[in-house]
Amino acid sequence: MAKNKLKRFAEMETLPNVFQPGYVELYRHDYIYKGKWNAEVFHNNHPIVLEIGCGKGEYTVELGKLYPEKNFIGIDIKGARMWKGAKTALETGMDNVVFIRMYAEMLASAFAPGEISEIWITFPDPQMAKARKRLTGTRFLNLYKQIITPGAWIHLKTDSPFLYAYTTALIQANHLKADICTDNLYASGLNDTILNIKTFYEKQWLSRGKNIKYIRFTLNNTGLLEEPDIEIERDDYHSEARHMVHKDLNQ
Repeated sequence: MAKNKLKRFAEMETLPNVFQPGYVELYRHDYIYKGKWNAEVFHNNHPIVLEIGCGKGEYTVELGKLYPEKNFIGIDIKGARMWKGAKTALETGMDNVVFIRMYAEMLASAFAPGEISEIWITFPDPQMAKARKRLTGTRFLNLYKQIITPGAWIHLKTDSPFLYAYTTALIQANHLKADICTDNLYASGLNDTILNIKTFYEKQWLSRGKNIKYIRFTLNNTGLLEEPDIEIERDDYHSEARHMVHKDLNQ
């Protein structure tokens, strides 16, 4: 497994659809492509959609197939996982999909205001002990506001009851607009091709009888967001299920 990881890390350096800015390039600096992703990377003016915590890149790649008139960027810090999506996009000739290996905390250094038209967050760690690390928490939502267009949709798919309850409460506390909010996506009657894309993790959770939750919402343009003042029961998300499938992540 370690040997495969090293091989993939080495190959990532050579893939033209993968960008790996160093920490210094993003810390207190603007990345060279900030505000220039369309002009210098995609060579068009199509809307850019961002998947945060893209893992193996399944959603990024499948969205790119469905919408060739849009550009897609998957970001994650774990390169060995991202390698699969990058290779798939490259081998199938997709010129509207790229990947960035970076921390989500540095989004404002990589993208200009209004550069991102839509955000997907698919099966993130709910970070039940640390609100600052939740990708739908106020810290990150306030970051997203710096790079998205007004009214941009933010999508969350999760199997975690905790993260679903937390995000729903945050939306209500801050009077945000949510046009879809379901705790059982595949029993909701929503007929949307995008929502039927299933990641590696999602297939695992469905096979274990977990319900998939989905929220689509937008952010207000002004004012900092506030955390919801509620207690939320923790769930078993940590679980052995993730430990059991971890060995498959590099296959």
